[in-house]
Amino acid sequence: MAKTSCRKAFTSAMENLAGRGKSIYMVCTDSRGGVTAGDFAEKYPGQFVEAGIAEQNAVGIAAGLAAVGKTAFVAGPACFLAARSYEQVKVDVAYNNFDVKIVGVSAGVSYGPLGGTHTALHDIAGMRALPNIEIFAPSDGEQTKRVTEYLAASGKPAYMRFGRGEVEEIYPEGERFEMHKAKVIAEGGDVSIVACGEMVFYAKKAAELLAAEGVFAKVLDMFCLKPADEGAICEAARETKAIIAVEEHSVHGGLGELVCGITARFCPVLVYIMGFPDEECKVGGKAELFEYYGLTPGRIAANAKKLLGMKRF
Repeated sequence: MAKTSCRKAFTSAMENLAGRGKSIYMVCTDSRGGVTAGDFAEKYPGQFVEAGIAEQNAVGIAAGLAAVGKTAFVAGPACFLAARSYEQVKVDVAYNNFDVKIVGVSAGVSYGPLGGTHTALHDIAGMRALPNIEIFAPSDGEQTKRVTEYLAASGKPAYMRFGRGEVEEIYPEGERFEMHKAKVIAEGGDVSIVACGEMVFYAKKAAELLAAEGVFAKVLDMFCLKPADEGAICEAARETKAIIAVEEHSVHGGLGELVCGITARFCPVLVYIMGFPDEECKVGGKAELFEYYGLTPGRIAANAKKLLGMKRF
């Protein structure tokens, strides 16, 4: 299958959008290379702002643009946008319900070799706690393009996060998405695997491993985490015996606890969360860290079989 990076898909979509009208702006934080926004800056210099290593200022600039009717995308490393500028996102964007999109690039452990200062395993948890902000974690390039197009037209504040490297293609060109609905990747009646971002491909491969052993998994791409598709989660809970939530995020406050919150209220079922534990993250490449923390198709499949063997909560 073809591979592309979500960051390149994002900036490609942004170039197309900026070419259609003058209201689309991109604000970067000394990160045009990391965001792959070089071409955008050259083609649309009047719609590009380089704020430098000043994430708080970047969000403030974007809020100012939104205040005069512009749609502003703030793009930079997720680890900094979701931490250093959290107060500005809360006060300038969320409380004012401004049309600002925070785009966290190199999320999760994309910067794993640089250590804990550069991991973004807290961002979904933090953004979920703020009012008005929609949250997206696309799984491949095509989905990233479609989400970007939606964000440009929504008029709402949002947070979107994705990794740095190339990812496997999940969806063909032209695939249609309902933005607040989970996407069903595979059908199955034994166990459900709910994933977001790069973990969707791993969940899909885990389902294939399980199918080879006669265990059939329903796989949901929960690319929109807020507002969450409660109906899809409840349907999965009713149709299968257990749910595994897989995320490139802390086990606290992310997709897993979102699933637990929904099932506890509406459709109780056994849920197991696979993510990063409550400890200082090890230093290493993304593949090494996924292996170390068990975020692999094999471990997902093994945990699914173990979960199905449990008789009670």
